[in-house]
Amino acid sequence: MAIEANDAPTVYNSVYRHGVDEKRRIQIPARWRPIDPGIELTLVLWPKTKEGPCIRVLPPAQMARMMQDLDAIANSDPGKGAMKRFIGSHSVQAPLDKAGRICVPEELATKAGITEQAVLVGLLDRFEIWSPERFEKVTSADEVLAQDGFRMME
Repeated sequence: MAIEANDAPTVYNSVYRHGVDEKRRIQIPARWRPIDPGIELTLVLWPKTKEGPCIRVLPPAQMARMMQDLDAIANSDPGKGAMKRFIGSHSVQAPLDKAGRICVPEELATKAGITEQAVLVGLLDRFEIWSPERFEKVTSADEVLAQDGFRMME
């Protein structure tokens, strides 16, 4: 069965830098926007150990997959409840406005260090929103770690 262009999954690749306006709205690249204007993206505060948190943006299929992964964890695991509480209390559904922007809630923007500029980074099946300063730090670390990853793909 052939996949029609409209049925193909969105691929989130490349890096985009955008300004953040006074209402904390960030422009989403046209190629990354859902075709259906009613689809909302899920913004999740994503903690990083050294660099500080960013905002991970999940399309509906990735959010459903994350919920399945959480449900698969044994109920006896104390980390399950902690993860569900953290993600549930540090996430929000974000519709795109008519101009293709999402509004990042103040609490998420503050914790992610996002003020006047944002860096949108494709992760192929989802994307992240970083403060430029934190993204610069994580990029340096990623360049070293990616070398090991590419060796596994040979």
